[in-house]
Amino acid sequence: MSDIHERRAGDLLIRIDRDLCVGFGDCIEAAEAAFELDDEGIAVFRAGIDEVDRETLLAACDECPVDAISVLDADGTQLVP
Repeated sequence: MSDIHERRAGDLLIRIDRDLCVGFGDCIEAAEAAFELDDEGIAVFRAGIDEVDRETLLAACDECPVDAISVLDADGTQLVP
């Protein structure tokens, strides 16, 4: 069973698969208001994710080199990766 954390941001459902994340931090560089690394060096959501615009979130999630972050729209269609 994967350790998956989910958060809604507007019409997007963003999922971080903590088993896949290796802590490169590309998502943080692209949207530091949305993501940070926890004490284990794994990406987690920040409280400010709701303040980040949709396009910035999509781009930040798409930056993950190991596809640990996925994004679905309101219809359940996967947008990233």
